Amino acid sequence: MGTLGSTTTLSPYFSSKLSFSSSFHRLRFSASRSFLSIFRNPSFRAKRSVSTDTRLRVSASSTLGAPNEEMETSSFGLVGENDLLIVGPGVLGRLVAEKWREEHPGCQIYGQTMTTDHHDELVKIGINPSLKGVKTTHQFPYVIFCAPPSRTSDYPADVRLAASNWSGEGSFLFTSSSAPFDCNDNGSCDEDGPVVPIGRSPRTDVLLNAEKGVLEFDRGAHVYWLKKGTVEARPDHILNLIHYEDAASLAVAILKKKRHGQIFLGCDNHPVSRQELMDLVNKSGKFSKKFEAFTGTSDPLGKRLNNSKTREEIGWQPKYPSFSQFLESI
Repeated sequence: MGTLGSTTTLSPYFSSKLSFSSSFHRLRFSASRSFLSIFRNPSFRAKRSVSTDTRLRVSASSTLGAPNEEMETSSFGLVGENDLLIVGPGVLGRLVAEKWREEHPGCQIYGQTMTTDHHDELVKIGINPSLKGVKTTHQFPYVIFCAPPSRTSDYPADVRLAASNWSGEGSFLFTSSSAPFDCNDNGSCDEDGPVVPIGRSPRTDVLLNAEKGVLEFDRGAHVYWLKKGTVEARPDHILNLIHYEDAASLAVAILKKKRHGQIFLGCDNHPVSRQELMDLVNKSGKFSKKFEAFTGTSDPLGKRLNNSKTREEIGWQPKYPSFSQFLESI
């Protein structure tokens, strides 16, 4: 949670796009790094997911830097039909765990991390922690991959490794980013939008290669801006938003579906420009500081996301329909 001035504590609402393909899903969220830092998790971006039936086997490796320790099968116990493995149980992963448990009382939820730093916290909220690279003979019917690419040297390999923990019985969901969508002029974009060609950008290459591996399996910024007052970024850049709770509920809704080879998108369908966002913040009266201005003129524009197709397909609606309604609720 982030606090602005002395008046308001914010829930994690972020700019995001989400896409999935079921039973093995790929999920995209679109979010501005600086925007996210206002809320809680600056690295969370729009994501998409892909689904598949095929089981992928990959030998365990400690590519995320975790020790390659042995773990006996008995430490996991028997895996139930609704048990869930969360790879990277951060903000989104923990909310998914909470909502998944509401849907499936009595299930076991496991969290795979790079280090033991937050294992005590996970235990307290009912998530059974383990380390990346630990060997186990168990596979899980439901797996969601939420780990960012920033802390690994081989992200696609990490995604494949996570997929090797999936039994093929339920769903695997991979959270990626909206960055691969080839649109930077504030134009419209949906689940079927074109992606950046491989080779144009190292960043998008990493994400697209990870997503390709998934597909082949089947066959908070405003706080930061408020503190700065004046930001050298163009005011008309379009942001696409979604609250963390809504991202988690959508992820759970998609995990429960058993579709194949589809892309789903997660956003609130109310894109706003940077200037419109900060105007809403200033006019809300909920923050002691006031944002002054964006001064940039040459940085890229964004894209306008719409996930009406996903909503109809999954039967999902957000708790927070727009950023303005979110502000009214805090």
